[in-house]
Amino acid sequence: MSVSKLAQNLHGSEIIKIAGEINELKRQGQNIANLTIGDFDSNIYPIPEALKQGIIDAYGQNQTNYPPADGMLPLREEVSAFIKSRFDLDYAPNQILISGGSRPLIYSIYKAIVDPGDKVIFPTPSWNNNHYCDLTVAEPIIIPTGPEHNFMPTADDIRPHIKGATLLALCSPLNPTGTMFSKKDLEEICDLVIAENKTRAAGEKPLYILYDQIYSQLTFGKHEHFNPVSLRPELKDVTIFVDGASKCFASTGVRVGWGFGPTEVIGHMKAIVGHVGAWAPKAEQVAMAKFLKQEDAVNSYLADLKTNIQNSLNTLYLGFQQLKSEGFNVDAIEPMGAIYLTVKVDYSGKTTPDGKALKTATDINFYLIKEAKVALVPFSAFGTGEEVNWFRVSVGASTLADIEALIPRIKEALEKLK
Repeated sequence: MSVSKLAQNLHGSEIIKIAGEINELKRQGQNIANLTIGDFDSNIYPIPEALKQGIIDAYGQNQTNYPPADGMLPLREEVSAFIKSRFDLDYAPNQILISGGSRPLIYSIYKAIVDPGDKVIFPTPSWNNNHYCDLTVAEPIIIPTGPEHNFMPTADDIRPHIKGATLLALCSPLNPTGTMFSKKDLEEICDLVIAENKTRAAGEKPLYILYDQIYSQLTFGKHEHFNPVSLRPELKDVTIFVDGASKCFASTGVRVGWGFGPTEVIGHMKAIVGHVGAWAPKAEQVAMAKFLKQEDAVNSYLADLKTNIQNSLNTLYLGFQQLKSEGFNVDAIEPMGAIYLTVKVDYSGKTTPDGKALKTATDINFYLIKEAKVALVPFSAFGTGEEVNWFRVSVGASTLADIEALIPRIKEALEKLK
């Protein structure tokens, strides 16, 4: 059967492939610590009680018909107030779009801005930009990054590729690394975009910034979240934000995301989201609007969530640093934000006890699944080469006790390699 070129060329999720291996081992009765999925175990991290009750109440009030295409006005008003209080950003309700999580927002940004053949700049590793380029037939301009800059792109990395580009896709805190832009590095990128747009003729499409800050409420220690518009207000007309409730309220299944940006772009995104029916459920929107009004409940929930996530990330980070101090060829980058830790397990070229050579990051990962009963995600799932032996570790589906038990198992598995 013939299918479209898009269908033929669109790659499936590497994380789903890893999940298939994990599920098979679980079917055999093995207990695998799954650190792959960027999600929360809702029994460990339930959504806020007030939000849950609000959703139940909204269904009890029969809030089950179509919501407006751009989202319920009370929710857009509360999002406007929320981003004003959190970031001092001024966006009116008509500059805000509600959708079923953040994916429809990202897709609609690409479709509203990018024409076939347009250049889209994004770093690797990063989440799904390669697939969105496939979906829009864009030309991907991939910026490799490394541990020396915490896997975040710099202005110097971007500068050689910026001429003629349509979209610069950025994320901070970054999925998959859990690292963040410093103020200085983001300012330099902002200045680069401003300078480039000044060279473009009247009527020419500007260089837009897609700024994914879905993890902005989950930052740790001294690390502070920055955004382009607060740093350089003149970028307001070309910056479209991706944000929402999925991560900061552990409510990935509630499916309430919000984007905000220039009125005209948001208007076109609204049409796209509407045509694909990607709005958030009405009852959940009603409940989220009421929950965001409860500042004390919001702050209390965020404080508890951040403390628990940070404890898990720090425990894992210190465990890898201990292994490194003992001579194992591993490393980890200090947790900064999100629910992820970036770790290195550099054992390419080693041989397993049954004589199999570990050639790639994927080989290393499947060895750890079988021998240490722990599953990571190699950065190759986020666009890097298989030779990059860095991995994403997600702690949202594990207890602190689970995390504490991992390091001895990893140590034992690595000791078996020859």
